[in-house]
Amino acid sequence: MKLFNTLTQRVEPFVPLEGNNVRIYVCGVTPYDTTHLGHAFTYASFDTLIRYLEFRGYSVRYVQNVTDIDDDILRKARELGVPWDELGRRETERFLRDMDALNVRRPTFYVRATDEIPHIIEMVQKLIERGYAYVSDGCVYYNVRQDPDFGVLGRAIGLQDYAAMLAVANERGNYPDDRRKRDPLDFVLWQAQAPGEPAWPSPWGPGRPGWHIECSAMALHYLGDQLDIHGGGADLAFPHHTCEIAQSEHYTGKRPFVRYWLHTGMVYQQGEKMSKSLGNLILVSDLLKQYSANAIRLLLLNHHYRQPWECFPADLQLATEQATLFEEVAALAARCPTTATAESSSELRARFESLLDDDLKTPEALQLLQETGQAALASHDACRASDVVRLLRVLGLRC
Repeated sequence: MKLFNTLTQRVEPFVPLEGNNVRIYVCGVTPYDTTHLGHAFTYASFDTLIRYLEFRGYSVRYVQNVTDIDDDILRKARELGVPWDELGRRETERFLRDMDALNVRRPTFYVRATDEIPHIIEMVQKLIERGYAYVSDGCVYYNVRQDPDFGVLGRAIGLQDYAAMLAVANERGNYPDDRRKRDPLDFVLWQAQAPGEPAWPSPWGPGRPGWHIECSAMALHYLGDQLDIHGGGADLAFPHHTCEIAQSEHYTGKRPFVRYWLHTGMVYQQGEKMSKSLGNLILVSDLLKQYSANAIRLLLLNHHYRQPWECFPADLQLATEQATLFEEVAALAARCPTTATAESSSELRARFESLLDDDLKTPEALQLLQETGQAALASHDACRASDVVRLLRVLGLRC
């Protein structure tokens, strides 16, 4: 199998660190307004990758986080007049219901950031001791100037200098004018408590963790010092994942923190990236009122995981037609004797595997299964239809 590694910008042979055991971490949601189609694309893509790895004989340990304490959650909770933790629980449950509906399996560990506070504090202390972080007015910041390797993933995606990195960081939540920082690009590891905000005790005073350190703490806690695959949306490569590399490697002393960085393409609506801040969301819960879960999953998998795309009504119609076809194939497959072995099964499987082994080419794999399913229907070949259904299940379709 080969996967595109964002860090090297190459498609590379996939070789896990430890035999057939694969360790995967995917950045989860910040639960204040879920679940839109962009979320669904990321998690359906990684769900399909994991299903395929298991199909190929790997054992997968999969961690996904929920960022249940964050500036956005606190802001939204104030707007709605509800407790921040109640909002987080409500939106997390909503997200999980949507993922269950799309047959996106839950990870081995689904971890809340607030459960990792002791480990986060321990990590921050170690980074201070090693000279990579400093305390300022109850906050702790990572000192990017102290780290000559900082920004390696940012440079990989084209941010070649400090100015380029700072500009993107500022677009994605950085506060360059924070007077407590030594450098505008320094990022917060521990944030001092503001009036009315929740806080946890720490050696630097009451406060809460910064966003980037949360994911490092959870990944290291549940997967060990080095990961096989770390993923998320393409907009997380910088600064979030770049910061994770810096703080994780200087905490553990081991490199690389992650062997393969995988990023999903952005989903657009009306020419703009789908995002909560822009309000141009297509919610999964709304789509499920009009389309089947299989149709929505097919909509997602008919786009390669790395490519940006825009959702059009015509795409949903085509996905619905494809879902209907596969339902007919599944009905025919039910007539295949359980003891029968179709002659085409080994050839079909080999073609299917060759496509998914090549950086998870799900659109081409679905096209292959569609054409084979159509041929099975035309010839009333129930066992050939059964072969198609087995492989559709690898892609997470309910058949």
